[in-house]
Amino acid sequence: MATAKTPRETPVLPDEYLTPEDIASKFKVPLETVYHWRKKRTGPPGFRAGRYVRYDPVAVQAWVVEQSELDAA
Repeated sequence: MATAKTPRETPVLPDEYLTPEDIASKFKVPLETVYHWRKKRTGPPGFRAGRYVRYDPVAVQAWVVEQSELDAA
């Protein structure tokens, strides 16, 4: 008996990914701080698109929530 395959769900991509400059602007921190967070893996998760670093706005929002919860503890 053959089973019907369910189609793979296509991930929903954001309309626009954020740049390190966007992150610095949104959090009102120096750009160097954003690069430091990335190096130490303490800031919002970013990824490389070729030679460029980009941030998914949903992942950045999740990081903000996580940081808020850590501060509340």
